[in-house]
Amino acid sequence: MLPDVSEETLARVEVTPARDPSHGDMATNAALLLAKPARRKPADIATDLVAELEKVEGVARVAAAGPGFVNITLTPDVLRATLPAVLKAEEAYGESQSGAGVRVNVEYVSANPTGPMHVGHCRGAVVGDALANLMAKAGFDVTKEFYINDAGAQVKALAWAVYWRYLQALGTTVTEEAFDALTPTGLQYRGEYLIPVGEALVAQYGDNLAEPGANPAPELTWLDTVRDFAVAQMLLVIKDDLAALGVHQNVFTSEAQVLRDGVTDAAIDKLEKQGLLYEGVLEPPKGKLPDDWEEREQLLFRSTQFGDDVDRPMRKSDGTNTYFANDIGYHADKVARGAQMMVDVWGADHGGYVKRMKAAVRAVTNDAVPLEVVLCQIVHILRDGQPVKMSKRAGTFVTLRDLIDEVGKDAVRFTMLTRKSDAQMEFDLDLVVAQKRDNPVFYVQYAHARCRSVLRAAQEEGSYGAITPDALAAVPLDCLNSDAEMALVRRMAEWPRLVEAAALAREPHRVAFYLAELAGDFHALWNRGRDDASLRFLQPDAPDATRARLALVAATATVIRSGLAVMGVEPVEEMR
Repeated sequence: MLPDVSEETLARVEVTPARDPSHGDMATNAALLLAKPARRKPADIATDLVAELEKVEGVARVAAAGPGFVNITLTPDVLRATLPAVLKAEEAYGESQSGAGVRVNVEYVSANPTGPMHVGHCRGAVVGDALANLMAKAGFDVTKEFYINDAGAQVKALAWAVYWRYLQALGTTVTEEAFDALTPTGLQYRGEYLIPVGEALVAQYGDNLAEPGANPAPELTWLDTVRDFAVAQMLLVIKDDLAALGVHQNVFTSEAQVLRDGVTDAAIDKLEKQGLLYEGVLEPPKGKLPDDWEEREQLLFRSTQFGDDVDRPMRKSDGTNTYFANDIGYHADKVARGAQMMVDVWGADHGGYVKRMKAAVRAVTNDAVPLEVVLCQIVHILRDGQPVKMSKRAGTFVTLRDLIDEVGKDAVRFTMLTRKSDAQMEFDLDLVVAQKRDNPVFYVQYAHARCRSVLRAAQEEGSYGAITPDALAAVPLDCLNSDAEMALVRRMAEWPRLVEAAALAREPHRVAFYLAELAGDFHALWNRGRDDASLRFLQPDAPDATRARLALVAATATVIRSGLAVMGVEPVEEMR
């Protein structure tokens, strides 16, 4: 019927859940994609496909639609087979090998280690962690990574701020204004969270880092010691904050260590040997010139050869590396450690950095290791309908721990995934703890709690046999035939496909949407049981029907747990 078709064309053939249930269970675009190589009209190929698919066991109905789509309706038995598949796989249901074991490095959070995590870091942390979980479920070999930006000006500013708290802990008579005047760029971090760090410095070093009378010593005598100490202390705080959010990364890579190891220099040398570096003068940026811009000859990377808008500088005016140059070295380090794919999760304010970083990665890897960037828009925290303001340097910010303590880890994680990462979102502190339908956290958790309550009630009643996954996977399911029951089964059958599609699209928010839809199907069935006694889950006079429905309920709870595990959210057994 068809000529030989390329693997590329076949890979684009999709069989997806039908958008409109009245059209069937699945739809395929095969006829549209095969029309060109077959040199036939899509509608004619669709007609042939219908004829062939009608012969397939388990297909109840097939129909051509539109310009060449084919809609497929499966027999109820095929759909019901989803339930034993779920019950046997348990939370592993939905796992696939579509990632083919590709080693992917997912880097996220990567905040300057200058203080506790604040709510501005939260979205990237949740999106990155859920994306890593999702890709692992889809068969990728995932490494979760945090990049410690500990080699720049901000960390030096942190060291000065910690040194001030150290002097205070020693009882200095120097005023804050006088100390501020001593610092190279002013006292930038004044938050009280640094007081314990200064006290810890005193506990370890006594007054050895100060002049007599707790006066400031020359920078050279204390800067490296204080900087390393401060970064280590802040990392302990950051890791503790991330753990409270349920984020546990495999690798913490130090920018300073990458530089010390010579990885950055090696990457720059490689670019130079490839003829991709040159001395040149950049055109002035469009619009108002920044105060620090100067027209000068400098070392530039030919990033325009790899899709960037302009070539990019590799050295600052003082001869040190630009942030960009250091980031090239860091990504080269990931590749050297075995990454076959890299996914970076950044704040949306870094959107202008994407092209240059992708260009650099293409150059240093010879197009062998792709870099993808997922951008996260800022989150606006609301209380009583009003924005909650934050300022990290002033020390008046709302910390991530504050947020978790107020609404709980699960509410934070789930809510952060209810919008696509590059869309603006508002985090309403009042809504996320409200027990009502328009709170998706509650709606999904309530569905799981209802499932578990049904299973507990059946276990306590004691007349329905073993209520275990293996036992329920073996029960006859013929009596599951109502529209509401089959809608729930169809939704569960979509989960493996959704995992693959969401992982390939790098869109973990799809899991939250799916769980909300699954919960909606379950609640709809629950509510119909109130009006129609024949649809109630537990029916003492119909033990066979009850066991079939218990299989349906247990499978629903399992798929919800499978999805929540990807999101890093704990299921609840009962709602209080």
